[in-house]
Amino acid sequence: MAIKSMTGFGRDSRIIDTREITVEIRAVNHRYNEFSARLPRAYNYLEDRLKKLIGAKVNRGKVDVNVTVHNISGKELDVTLNREIVAAYLSEIRKVQCELSIKDEFTVADVLKIPDAFTVVKAQTDEDEIWAAVGEVAQAALAAFVEMREVEGAKLKEDVLTRLSAIEVATAQVEELAPKCVEKYREKLLARMNEVLGSQTADKKSIVLEAAIFAEKTAVDEETVRLRSHIAQVRELLAKEDVVGRKLDFMVQEMNREINTIGSKAHEIEITRIVVDLKSELEKIREQIQNVE
Repeated sequence: MAIKSMTGFGRDSRIIDTREITVEIRAVNHRYNEFSARLPRAYNYLEDRLKKLIGAKVNRGKVDVNVTVHNISGKELDVTLNREIVAAYLSEIRKVQCELSIKDEFTVADVLKIPDAFTVVKAQTDEDEIWAAVGEVAQAALAAFVEMREVEGAKLKEDVLTRLSAIEVATAQVEELAPKCVEKYREKLLARMNEVLGSQTADKKSIVLEAAIFAEKTAVDEETVRLRSHIAQVRELLAKEDVVGRKLDFMVQEMNREINTIGSKAHEIEITRIVVDLKSELEKIREQIQNVE
């Protein structure tokens, strides 16, 4: 795939061992490469690994990753009974019962009320084991994410190529009209001079000189040649496998420069209308290219 869209979404969810893991990856266009991740607090150490994994496939765009991990077995915590503390409480309670002749029975439910009767700690986990599971799901989500970007990129490419062809057609129209503008100017100049001079003969050398000056000022040959060259370069970039987004941005700027120059030299309404169409097509290309990785 030659180009990818910066917009994309990928999701995968699966149960591995005793954990239900879900990974979602979404991205929008951004000038640079920006990464952020949301993970359960206990798994924050996975962020760098996720960034490296996704960074190998993403060169530009704002990427957000969301990871959820649910332990189906419920064995995320280790609970330990503090026997010495409970025994001390019971000993003192029995002494009070004997001293005061209290016959009240002490139950297991009462043990739960004893402060510090239990110690609750997070169960020990193997970080590499956790990453192997989360990484597997992330890989699947990433594959779906990349596929969507490639599909969107193909649509972008098709649209840009279509508009480039339209710009080529319009450029050919400018090249055809520009020489005729000089001839029209020469004819108008001759008519005006004959009108002013009346019966006298107009100085044809002056007319030819004036027409030549006009032709030099309004010539757009260099601009149309460069514009065609830029179009060819954009097509080459779209056919490459490496990152093309920033290069395309630059080429569109250069195309815009040539079109603006043609517009500033235009003295015929037909060419002015074509320039408006050129600008419209180029602006649509610019909008598409802004979303190219």
